[in-house]
Amino acid sequence: MIQSPAAPATPALPLDTALATGLDSTPAAPAAPATPAGSAPSVAHGPGAEPTRVLARFEDWARSTPQAPAVIDGTRIWTYRDLDAAAALVAADLADRVRPGDLVGVCLDRSTALVVTAVALARLGAVYLPLGPRPGERRIQAVTEDLDVACLIGDPGVLPEEHRGGQHLPLALPTAGVNAPAVAVAAAVADSVPGTRRAPEGALYAVLTSGSTGRPKAVAVAESSLSVALDWYRSETGLAPGDRQSLLIGVAFDPHLLELWAALTSGAALVPAPDDTRWDSRVLTDWWRDTALTHAVAATPTVEPLLDRPWPQDLKLRHLVVGGDRMRRRPGADVTATVHNAYGPAEATVVTTTHTMRGTDPEAGDRTPPPIGTALPGVTLVVTDEAGRPVARGQEGELRVGGHCLALGYLDPELTARRFTAPAPDAELPAVERLYRTGDRVRMNTDGSLDFLGRLDDQVKISGVRIEPAEVEAAFEQDPRVRTAVVTVLRDSSGHGRLVAHVRPTDGAEPAAGDLLDAVRSWLPEQAVPTTVRIVDGFPLDANGKVDRLALAARAQAPQSPLAAASGDPAEAAAGTGTGTDADAVVAVTAGERLVLTTVRDLLGRPDTGLGDHFTDAGGTSVVAARLLATVERETGVRLRAPELLRSTDLRAFAALLDQRLTARPEGA
Repeated sequence: MIQSPAAPATPALPLDTALATGLDSTPAAPAAPATPAGSAPSVAHGPGAEPTRVLARFEDWARSTPQAPAVIDGTRIWTYRDLDAAAALVAADLADRVRPGDLVGVCLDRSTALVVTAVALARLGAVYLPLGPRPGERRIQAVTEDLDVACLIGDPGVLPEEHRGGQHLPLALPTAGVNAPAVAVAAAVADSVPGTRRAPEGALYAVLTSGSTGRPKAVAVAESSLSVALDWYRSETGLAPGDRQSLLIGVAFDPHLLELWAALTSGAALVPAPDDTRWDSRVLTDWWRDTALTHAVAATPTVEPLLDRPWPQDLKLRHLVVGGDRMRRRPGADVTATVHNAYGPAEATVVTTTHTMRGTDPEAGDRTPPPIGTALPGVTLVVTDEAGRPVARGQEGELRVGGHCLALGYLDPELTARRFTAPAPDAELPAVERLYRTGDRVRMNTDGSLDFLGRLDDQVKISGVRIEPAEVEAAFEQDPRVRTAVVTVLRDSSGHGRLVAHVRPTDGAEPAAGDLLDAVRSWLPEQAVPTTVRIVDGFPLDANGKVDRLALAARAQAPQSPLAAASGDPAEAAAGTGTGTDADAVVAVTAGERLVLTTVRDLLGRPDTGLGDHFTDAGGTSVVAARLLATVERETGVRLRAPELLRSTDLRAFAALLDQRLTARPEGA
């Protein structure tokens, strides 16, 4: 999903009898009209659209322009003919193991191997289920217990231990180039058990979204729905033969499918991104320049640092689609690319609305959030009250989405029936059979554009990824040392969020918070792993006897004792070499140490972080790393790279690098 803020679930064709008959779990609408007389309702329709084909368009290009580059992978160029032939080989290898409609878990990174796999599975009629290059063992276990997965494709060395042995079918996937697997196999999954769910008929791909039950839920999307988004992308950006399109978004998230298939259905070339591009915004722009990219998709938190400094003027980049979090300012007048602020849940096929911005706009450079835009072709937007009736324009309400963009539904029919509902009887939407309830609070302006205002439920967005706190809590509670866990969100002055886990141990258990974090990393995606774990004796309750999350969040703002800090080693903390205490104010004697420690503590919202902590162990993510590196460069003029941060044994070692560079600079430089 590409979202400027957060959102819940999504589809387009009937999934079951309940959907086909318009079964609606929404309460009956009261008689009183939601829209005052004389005011326009909050309903907007995008331009007309008709579904087309995805795989067939790629095959047309392979026939008509076989020598054109399809993937530019470092120094190796894969032509459309090369890619077509490689996909045919892999499809032939899998033909005896994978049937049409089978779910296939793809455990590959952004690479030529990933592109070949996507085309091969589409040819087989199988359902592409992207899980990321290193899916956690518990996450894979949950997926294979809930879903009827035929096999996992990836490097056996990075597959969960349960799948490293057993039946492996070697695949002729590329094993050289950016993020390439050393070896590629199809690892058999144990025979499906009764109750596991298959994808609905017609699905092209399925993606996992965060689940309130503590287990990820899967949403399936048809080729027809993806085709409408791709047709918009090609028309809006002019992507065509000779252009170069990024393959940058993490494989576990659905926007990478927009990148991948947009290029292959346009006759353009895909360029897989090295991993360090997501850690450092300077490296990202260097990569754009070095690869002569013309089109890119990127997460909002990755792009934000670029807008706070002069825009590089030697880029060929013409269009940049940005989404995944609230955009907090408009691009400046020096930005030469057209920037599209995009929003859309996975349940509405990646992108639903966009707002286009150019450096020549009168509003260029405004430090106010832009709208999330207007409806794409084939999309219907409705802002409703609790009963599902449209509110008047200018009023707040829940965004519901309908049209060609809708996914087929969740692989859980009951959940689909709850989230994909028929319009309210008096909504006057005769051409719309289903609406997806996003759970997002928005306001529709007079021109039909939307302003994002927040969430209506407990879901949050962290580093551009939609997170259910309940899923994070459930991951902690699987640990026998944990009785209860409650997750809260802290936001800094710019609105960036971070997760804090408040853990009550079982009687007699004294878990180190760092050990608990290590355990949940095998279950949760990177963005869902809290930056801080606080060990508590109990939870404050509100007047209704429920956990008072606001009070917990307030407690999380205060420093915690070393015993409950993330390193779990009070001796180290007292010495200023583990999780930080007041001792670190004395230990941080150099300019580099003071800057690094202060910045990391501020970015993570953890005043107990110490110089002896490793960046990632302290809760650092790729987005936090990008902000840390940007702050260091802004304050000192010294540019450090993400690998230097990640290779440093702890924050003190990283600060020493900074001090060395500061000392080496000529006076006045």
